[in-house]
Amino acid sequence: MNPSTALATVLVDELVRCGVREAVLCPGSRSAPLAYALQEADRAGRLRLHVRVDERSAGFLALGLAKVTRVPAVVVTTSGTAVANLHPAVLEAHHGQVPLLVLSADRPPELRGTGANQTTTQPGIFGPAVRWSHELGTPERRAGQVPSWRSSVCRAVAASRGRPGGVAGPVHLNVPLREPLVPTSDGVSPDELEGRRDGAPWVEVPPAAVGHSRPVEAVPRTVVVVGDLPEPGLAEAAIDWARESGWPVVAEPFGAGAEGVVPHGPLLLGVEDWLAQHLPDRVITVGRITLARPVAQLLRRTGVVVETVTASPAWADPGHTVSAVHDLGVLHHPVPCEDPRWTATWREAGTALAGAIAEAGLPWPTGLAVAEAVLGAVPHGSLLFVGSSNAVRDLDLSADRTSRAAVVANRGLAGIDGCVSTAAGLALAATVPTYALLGDLTFLHDSGGLLIGPHEPQPDLTLVVTNDDGGGIFTLLEPGEPERSADFERIFGTPTGTNLAALCAAHGVHHQRVEDREALVDAVAQRPAGLRVLEVAVDRSGHRAAHDRLRRVATEALGAGAGTTTR
Repeated sequence: MNPSTALATVLVDELVRCGVREAVLCPGSRSAPLAYALQEADRAGRLRLHVRVDERSAGFLALGLAKVTRVPAVVVTTSGTAVANLHPAVLEAHHGQVPLLVLSADRPPELRGTGANQTTTQPGIFGPAVRWSHELGTPERRAGQVPSWRSSVCRAVAASRGRPGGVAGPVHLNVPLREPLVPTSDGVSPDELEGRRDGAPWVEVPPAAVGHSRPVEAVPRTVVVVGDLPEPGLAEAAIDWARESGWPVVAEPFGAGAEGVVPHGPLLLGVEDWLAQHLPDRVITVGRITLARPVAQLLRRTGVVVETVTASPAWADPGHTVSAVHDLGVLHHPVPCEDPRWTATWREAGTALAGAIAEAGLPWPTGLAVAEAVLGAVPHGSLLFVGSSNAVRDLDLSADRTSRAAVVANRGLAGIDGCVSTAAGLALAATVPTYALLGDLTFLHDSGGLLIGPHEPQPDLTLVVTNDDGGGIFTLLEPGEPERSADFERIFGTPTGTNLAALCAAHGVHHQRVEDREALVDAVAQRPAGLRVLEVAVDRSGHRAAHDRLRRVATEALGAGAGTTTR
């Protein structure tokens, strides 16, 4: 079938799997693929279809179908003013907390603003009246689209029902479609459109019930991956829950170090031969996972079930692999599982890896070595803010997760802007010694954060700046591959040549250039008093080699048979 028909078929199928049983359809050309799919589902007895020629009436009919049942009803329209005519019903559903789902067909995005017939900007048309609004990508003849389609439907239905934490109300899915708009036999195989074989939704989302949640299913070979969470204490709670359940924990470097975390977990996941022998049956993510590629690859691995614990009404799932969503209440219910030997192999492997890295040492000066030195030198109970880009990744790879500091970062959008000011705000609010680890571009991007008037409260903050004079992170990504070196320096390396000592002097900020690891450790060990910048110069041309060396150490350490088990 063609891509538009394939998308419509999947959307309707997943709506049914999510419990939708009533659909209201208004006639239209652009919405034809959705009309065919709804009629087929009606014929099969999977849902009940209602056809109305007036969109305003159709919207209120769908509202009435959902108002008492509390089961979302869907209303489908073509593009243009047809969508606008649903606004009164959407507003009523918003204020009346009725689970209404608007599915609007649309022209492809490239036609907006061109004068194309029946084309307007439909995404966001209902403003703040909807609980969630999303535009699906225009369907094409390519693999990998179906999980995102099904996952988006599950998010829409969950949001309309106020799950996993929120208030019921209307949602809007905008569906851009290209011709052909009638069924044809070319393009996408029906086998590619399959959902879960048990007929369940792609993602199972429970009602909001924080504090009264059911425990997760007992699956002995489970790995818990802890990412960024709104409060540092939540990471500790997640680690404690996993430890009491008997599961190994791989953690991003946020929150405080805690017993039970596998040392150098992201590196461990990158050793393919070891991982293949110790593969989990399930991975549970807690919070947003934003850093290591090996973690993302594990979540996409065939045969590994992925579930998530979310701290917000939405849940993180960029790979569209999550099959079940839990709220934070599950952290109050450990699930003791019996496969202690398998769990022990993960901890043994992490310990072996930490020993091998300690013995090999991290080459100085590199971002990895600077990050490791800073985290090891900050006083017990201190606070460390880590900047985006390379700094946080260096910390993720070099840290053994036994830090005595609470690590925080701006991972909402992970930009390099505002990091100096964020760290200053933390220092002014905190009652413990506060530090920051930043790259030079992150530091320069918010050099205005050094500008604090003489009559203003002054933060006690030590900023460690790893200065590789430019965009060092790109040396580790595809643009930094050796064969692309001719184009690298100007458009990715972006050297600035800024004199950080002079910049600090202009703001009256103490600056110290640090040459060796011992000097850095000694400087960091001093309790922050006022604003101070410690600059460590590194050569970014060595980043890729340093990371490759670290991975070789990991592979060699685990190739010696550390924690061998069989499945």
